[in-house]
Amino acid sequence: MLTDATRTALPPARWRIGLVGYGEVGRILAEELRSRDHLVRAWDLKLGHDASAGAMREHAAAHGVVFAGSSGDAAAGAELVISAVTASQTVAAAQAAGPGLAPGAFFLDFNSASPGAKTEAARLVEGAGGRYVEGAVMTSISSHRLRVPLLLGGPRARELEAPLNAIGFTARVASEKLGVASATKMCRSVMVKGLEAMVIESFTAARHYGVEDALVASLQETFPGIDWERQAAYFFQRVIEHGRRRAEEMREAAQTVREAGLASWSAAGTAERQAEIAALADSGTFGSRGDAGFARSPDWRAEADRILLPRTRTGDNA
Repeated sequence: MLTDATRTALPPARWRIGLVGYGEVGRILAEELRSRDHLVRAWDLKLGHDASAGAMREHAAAHGVVFAGSSGDAAAGAELVISAVTASQTVAAAQAAGPGLAPGAFFLDFNSASPGAKTEAARLVEGAGGRYVEGAVMTSISSHRLRVPLLLGGPRARELEAPLNAIGFTARVASEKLGVASATKMCRSVMVKGLEAMVIESFTAARHYGVEDALVASLQETFPGIDWERQAAYFFQRVIEHGRRRAEEMREAAQTVREAGLASWSAAGTAERQAEIAALADSGTFGSRGDAGFARSPDWRAEADRILLPRTRTGDNA
């Protein structure tokens, strides 16, 4: 049970944490939090029917994470609930966890969603008696782990900032107005994920026409501070490995742009390109999609050739 003291500041020694979502982000959070001796109770939709459920359970057992029977069960009794699901499930996750929230429990929304989705999630959490805080992860969590730069937002954000940093997060309040943190994240994604998609489109087309070396040389001259060979290899691999999640995020970025009253041509197109590469990865074009993953070719040309191969076979070179 939450005491009057924990309503003001969460206990710094050992938290009870409910974790909704046990994908890549959820597993990293679980590892980091368990290494600090916090109690973690988790739930993921894929536990009941997905082929990856076995790997999830093995990971949880190895790190001392207990799986709950539902989102609500994961939230029950927790001082802090972290939602780390795919972008499209942001609102649904808040709704599902709501019945289990203890009065005054914090709900940290880690998801890459539009300000509109975060606002709706906040309404559901606050209506269930919880304290909603939006979180915007500003770079790759795989490399920074718990220290990943995290923007907090909403009227409750200030209450959670210091307690989160006390257990190892690198969090700061972006605004007490809900939606500002997520808008910052989404607008950044239009640029960063858009650049990934543009490089894949430009470099793959150049490979088809046999002008890739001339393209790289021209870009190097225009932007001498960027190693385009290395950057392209990194972009290709990131999208091959994470295209599905990135596509969902970019659909939310497109919605963010539309909520601003603009047509979302760039963001929507980026989502389609990311989804296309994810579909090719699922089909085996880039190898198996297990945790062993991809070969991480240092030469983006090998990956471009794999993208072009299905089109060559069908005669679709458009």
